[in-house]
Amino acid sequence: MKEVKIIDTTLRDGHQSLWATRMTTPMMMPVLEKINDVGYDSVELMAMAHFDACVRYLGEDPWERIRIVNEKITSVPTIAWMRSKNLIGFDMFSDDLVELMVEKMVDNGIGKIAVFDGLLDINNMEGSLKHAKKLGAKTVGALVFSESPIHTDELYKQKTKELIERADVDAVMLKDAGGVLTPERVKTLVPAMKEILGDIPLELHSHCLTGLAPLVYLEGVKAGVDIIHTAVSPLSNASSQPTTQTLVKNLKDLGYRVKVNEQLIDDISNHFTEVAEREGFPLGQANEYDAFHYKHQIPGGMLSNMVSQLEAAGIKDKYDAVLEEISRIREELAWPIMVTPFSQLVGTQAVFNVMNGERYKVVPDEVKKYVLGHYGKLIAPIDGNIIDKIVESGSKNIPLEKKEEEFVPELRKRFPNMTDEERILRYLIKGNHVDEMKKAGPINTDYDMTKNSTLTLLKKLTESKDIGFVKISNGRTKIKLGAMQ
Repeated sequence: MKEVKIIDTTLRDGHQSLWATRMTTPMMMPVLEKINDVGYDSVELMAMAHFDACVRYLGEDPWERIRIVNEKITSVPTIAWMRSKNLIGFDMFSDDLVELMVEKMVDNGIGKIAVFDGLLDINNMEGSLKHAKKLGAKTVGALVFSESPIHTDELYKQKTKELIERADVDAVMLKDAGGVLTPERVKTLVPAMKEILGDIPLELHSHCLTGLAPLVYLEGVKAGVDIIHTAVSPLSNASSQPTTQTLVKNLKDLGYRVKVNEQLIDDISNHFTEVAEREGFPLGQANEYDAFHYKHQIPGGMLSNMVSQLEAAGIKDKYDAVLEEISRIREELAWPIMVTPFSQLVGTQAVFNVMNGERYKVVPDEVKKYVLGHYGKLIAPIDGNIIDKIVESGSKNIPLEKKEEEFVPELRKRFPNMTDEERILRYLIKGNHVDEMKKAGPINTDYDMTKNSTLTLLKKLTESKDIGFVKISNGRTKIKLGAMQ
């Protein structure tokens, strides 16, 4: 039987999905050398959300994080994700700024660049992938999966061919960001893509939102997938990826070779379980099958935000109507894949339509930009009447055609006397967050393993002058601590 390789998502998508991207660099440090030695194909580390979270919430320089981690993980490449030309927020950025971002990530230690586009527009992916390869990094072109009448096996077959021919990628990924890929669909989709790929590896990346992802992985491997994306518990399951330990066991039981050190994986898992307990972070739990998710394909976080919007507007009772409107809008707008920014623009338009009692009376800027092609070429045409209504109702400040202009010279002029790394952060992350990050100083790589722990409580209790002794029991073992007599 063939060998199946593992890409670890714990340091990137695992905590982005379950811990709101709040894993600090010190939390990673105690197990980085073990991660290096496991035998992974590669290790996810950064996406644009992590640059934002590092600066805005953790007081860490994300460039420093990349350098620190890559001092410890040297045997396999670390991965950085790029969402098309849409680095942070909803706007599309200039080609030269996107290429500068790629260059700086590679300069600081990233060894593999993975790029995806929500419209499957290879024009939006080609430049960064080719530039990364020119700089010596491995490249992965990720095709985002969606379930719709136009997202056929033949479409993904065509896009796979286009990726290989235009971007010369080292691997292609089937990226199921919404967790809507089924075992039945993967049996036809993977062979269609492999027919084009030949010896080029096919990766599979999914989320456990419906509870089916572990089975999708196994069926995907049977159909030809070469590399799967997993996370160690407690950063697996729920909205994250399937559990590494379970997938390794199941693959081996099916006769596949998986060359990873399972003891090291358990050690890493134990470490992050302790971190979760100390920090009050959730432990990933397996989801039960959820058929509702397939109807609207709305990310879980977006659903909760939408409920808040409806409550604030006093129309919470219109929830079902909004869900139906989302389905209708998605069809009218040529079935955009429900990932950022398209899930947000479809959801917001649906709320406006229901609130106003008139469809497309109010149109967000992003919806007008979308139908005009500012985000890229649409997979299918939109009815002319819908386009006319959106253009008419939308802001008059949005040009009918998006102009491509160089921006890096302006960036360097706007932020003089600093590195390109700092310029990028200051441009992408508004406000005084970068100043606050710099005030915090270099990243402290020591993680206090006693923080919020039983040891901390014991220390405080035994130091108290009012307490003579402390006794702890778990039913089998009893410990008594007290002053020396």
